[in-house]
Amino acid sequence: MASQRDHGGGLDAAIKTFGGSRAEWLDLSTGINPVPYPFPALSADAWTALPDTQMAADLTQAARTFWHVPESAEILAAPGASALIAQIPRLAAPATVSIPAPTYNEHAASFAQHDWQVHSEGAAQGQVLVHPNNPDGRMWSEQDLTTPLCIIDESFCDVAPDRSLIAHAAQPGRIVLKSFGKFWGLAGVRLGFAIGDPALIARLRDMLGPWPVSGVALDIGARALNDPTWADQTRSRLAADTVRLDAMVCQHGAALLGGTTLFRLYRVDDANAWQDRLAQHHIWSRIFPYADNWIRLGLPGPDGWDRLEAAL
Repeated sequence: MASQRDHGGGLDAAIKTFGGSRAEWLDLSTGINPVPYPFPALSADAWTALPDTQMAADLTQAARTFWHVPESAEILAAPGASALIAQIPRLAAPATVSIPAPTYNEHAASFAQHDWQVHSEGAAQGQVLVHPNNPDGRMWSEQDLTTPLCIIDESFCDVAPDRSLIAHAAQPGRIVLKSFGKFWGLAGVRLGFAIGDPALIARLRDMLGPWPVSGVALDIGARALNDPTWADQTRSRLAADTVRLDAMVCQHGAALLGGTTLFRLYRVDDANAWQDRLAQHHIWSRIFPYADNWIRLGLPGPDGWDRLEAAL
């Protein structure tokens, strides 16, 4: 578990096996919103100048407002949540960390790399809860936060803001992670946030060094987080598209196991066979080394539904 780093994506490898160009493929292996936030017109300074403190402050305030961050919690913007995941194990001396499995495996790999003992259950000095969990969509509660160092990964929680645990972020030893790329569909911007215990956030800030986030990411992130109307409309669209996807896939023999409105997890008779069949139509999916009958699909964009239906 600790060393395994299999992910969605990997489209280049699929192309080598099944042919075609990247533009010809429909990548449903990730949980990225296929209808991204509209690209705003950016100032020249966003591209040419070092990111200034006002741009960073504007993004931080937008994040605090959008996620209802407690005033006593600190916010750190980073070049993607993965950059934060790589540093978090350095915040405490190596001990035992509980990471309930199955889940997003980058957390376990990072803690193991820093000499922590990684377990899926039992007593521990640290814990990681992916909320909602990837790939099954499991939700956690305040009662589950039990260790001195507690990391709550809310990379997919923007589809269900009422379930967020952000209200507990300021407590000692707590960090909530947010990903900009998933819900807003702009993974290439590379923007993520650590929100929580001011002492821990200050140490993470020192680890990342000056100007960790590009001016372009600061600008786009602030505009998107200041647009709650787009967020509300997007949640409604994702919910409707999820119902459509479940109906389409389950009529071909799959059974819904869970997920979020950005990705769905299904039980099938043979996940490898399903993935190969879809790949022959240049549609990429996500399967798992620990479950040979699980397949995960993201949502198609507006022009992808007919292709998926034909392939199924």
